[in-house]
Amino acid sequence: MTGITHTTALWYASRATGVVTLVLLTAVVVLGMLVNRQGRLPGLPRFAVTGLHRNISLLSVVFLAIHVLTAIVDPYVTIGLAATVIPFASPYKPFWLGLGALSLDLIAALILTSLARGRMSRRAWRSIHWLAYAAWPLAVLHSIGSNTDSRSGVMLMVLVGCVLAAGTALAWRLSRMAREVPRPRRAAAILTQMSAPVPLRPASPGRTHETGGHQVTATTAGQL
Repeated sequence: MTGITHTTALWYASRATGVVTLVLLTAVVVLGMLVNRQGRLPGLPRFAVTGLHRNISLLSVVFLAIHVLTAIVDPYVTIGLAATVIPFASPYKPFWLGLGALSLDLIAALILTSLARGRMSRRAWRSIHWLAYAAWPLAVLHSIGSNTDSRSGVMLMVLVGCVLAAGTALAWRLSRMAREVPRPRRAAAILTQMSAPVPLRPASPGRTHETGGHQVTATTAGQL
């Protein structure tokens, strides 16, 4: 650790926060897919699930912001602020960083629309949040291509674990829907249920303790 300089500290910070962000985003995706139609998990009330989902989402946004900022100020490579939001504009690994920029743009869209949800129609909100399907796989591909450390050792194990967790949750959700819905209506029901958000508001004004605030991100069958 004595060999860490200002430059290498930024490099380590960028990589570490990127990994933590991916893990947190995976947790948000998995939680969203495990939540049932009423916004509950077995053994947990709705307000607890909503609070857990919101807090993990907020934490992932914080680490994502640190990841982006440390990547910009790191003098080892030249990325630039514009390249973090304009896909494929980076002179350094333009394709892989472009995927990261796309993922960031989608997450930003989710944040803004979640904050403005009260002023949007349910149909418009749900249509935009279908984009959440793409944010997580884009982040995974960005991690694989932009960070060579993710191709071996502990980093590879973390990446594989994230993919397996999301894949297992998706398989469980699809199998559950297939058992509950008659065969002729399965495809339409699966698409409808997986786009259903985790409830952000209580059923009645008197149960305001169930939300505790706005949810920041949303994904499939729940939210990212």
